[in-house]
Amino acid sequence: MSSASPLLAELIDALRCLPGVGAKSAQRMAFHLLERERERGLKLAGALEQAMQRIGNCSRCRNFSEDPVCPLCASSSRDRHVLCVVESPTDLAAVEQATGYRGQYFVLLGRLSPLDGLGPRELGLHLLTERLAEGEVEELIIATSPTVEGEATSHYLAQLARAGGVRATRLAHGVPLGGELEYVDRGTLAHAFGSRQALE
Repeated sequence: MSSASPLLAELIDALRCLPGVGAKSAQRMAFHLLERERERGLKLAGALEQAMQRIGNCSRCRNFSEDPVCPLCASSSRDRHVLCVVESPTDLAAVEQATGYRGQYFVLLGRLSPLDGLGPRELGLHLLTERLAEGEVEELIIATSPTVEGEATSHYLAQLARAGGVRATRLAHGVPLGGELEYVDRGTLAHAFGSRQALE
């Protein structure tokens, strides 16, 4: 965008780093902040600066944390015998909000994807192996996405669990609750059909 103000152009370009924000959306956001929300814009800038400088990753689970060990890992009320592996902090938040899960977590911060340079080391799987070797974890719940990379990651995690003498379980995938079969995509329906269970 050509602009008389280099600072404005810099602000618009900076806003484009957000997911789903293109040039037009970034321009609209920048103009809105400058026209109507300068005080909140300054508050946003301060919060962003603090977050970028002070939020790191938990040394136990790799979730976002200001402290070396996050509150979930430090909590004595969480079940240390069950460990749920998720791909991202967003997935962790979804599990926390939607379920009654009271165990602990391990956040991969991605999934195995050699083409993107994401191997076992980048996902912190050496840390997970060490954690499983402590002998406290009895069940590893694998909650990766049902994508090609997610499935490959799932298989790798299951092998790690078996090597550590830990029972591995995988989240069920299939027809959504309340879903109509005619609207379910073929891949999901095929997976659900192949993973059918006996009724008790």
